[in-house]
Amino acid sequence: MKNFYGYMRVSSLDQNIERQKKELLHWGIIEKNLFYDKLSGKDFNRPQYQKLKRKLKEGDVLVVKSIDRLGRNYDDIQEEWREIVKNKKADIVILDMPILDTRTNKDLVGTLISDIVLQLLSYVAQSERESIRQRQAEGIAIAKAQGKHLGRFPSPIPEEFYPVYEKWTQRLHTLETASQELGITVSQFRTMIKKHMKSLSDEDSE
Repeated sequence: MKNFYGYMRVSSLDQNIERQKKELLHWGIIEKNLFYDKLSGKDFNRPQYQKLKRKLKEGDVLVVKSIDRLGRNYDDIQEEWREIVKNKKADIVILDMPILDTRTNKDLVGTLISDIVLQLLSYVAQSERESIRQRQAEGIAIAKAQGKHLGRFPSPIPEEFYPVYEKWTQRLHTLETASQELGITVSQFRTMIKKHMKSLSDEDSE
């Protein structure tokens, strides 16, 4: 029996996955089969993506809203696509680009067109990432020249942190399993714990 899985990604902890989640649920993915990471798309070393990938077997279907949610590195996207479709013999559906649906267009011409579109979109995703990095670097240079604050302002702790944190304090989660459930790294989870503890300390001192 084939399983349908959805994958979501945003680049930072304070970004919201709800729009992606809504579309995947509407498509028909059940909530327990949704996975997400709050990490950069520069590579595929993301805990929830790797967990999902390990679950994929022949005949399963991976659904993603858009190619840049899968990743933003041209070569890595191509390699992951081949790994899933050719080696695992699972299928991939990109909602924003219906031609990128490996369940259809399996003839020679359809495969060729899909490969060309995939290469083009992968190139665009990486180009956009490089453009963002360049704009950030230019913005930092301008801010330095104007003597503005360059430190990273604290982002709010997402609501999903608290129930996972409670499980961690009760030793129902390790740092690793808690981080995986939140779709972040252990280092990010530690940072959130410190921020949470500091907020509690500030409340006590008021």
